[in-house]
Amino acid sequence: MKSIVLTGLLSVFMLTACKKDDQVAEKSLDQQKIEFQMRQLEIEKQKLAIEKEKMAYEAQKKADSTVEAQKTKTAAANNSKPQVIRETHTVYRDRPSQSSNNGTYADNGTSASQGTTTQKKGMSKAAKGTIIGTVGGAAAGAIIAKKNRGLGAVIGGVVGGATGYTIGRAGDRKDGRVQPR
Repeated sequence: MKSIVLTGLLSVFMLTACKKDDQVAEKSLDQQKIEFQMRQLEIEKQKLAIEKEKMAYEAQKKADSTVEAQKTKTAAANNSKPQVIRETHTVYRDRPSQSSNNGTYADNGTSASQGTTTQKKGMSKAAKGTIIGTVGGAAAGAIIAKKNRGLGAVIGGVVGGATGYTIGRAGDRKDGRVQPR
């Protein structure tokens, strides 16, 4: 009986010792979480400090450029010598770039700053839809028409091309590539 009681007491002490270790482990996890959050806050504070310095730098840069511009204006006003223009550069404005004029007018980016729209590069969705619809329709028409595959391919290509163009044009309108009616 003595050994049973002794074993029971020993097991109770062991279980309580294990529970204390779990509590210590839980506390250490909580402490780790708190330390991690503190590090995150410190990083955010550093980011804010960097942003403040960046804004101060930009403001100083703007102020310096304003002062420099003012100095050049006053220097030009005080300079009594007339300035001689040695070179002229012709810039064509308000003229859209056209591909049919063989490069007579260059699109040097001035149209984008004036608020006009520039042509987007690449194939439009309408063109892609037409190509895909034509090929798919021709294939489907040739497969469906058993007796005259050529005629089926032509009819399927026309119908598929028209359908693909309609769907692609709607996609271009949605993206803003073409203006809606």
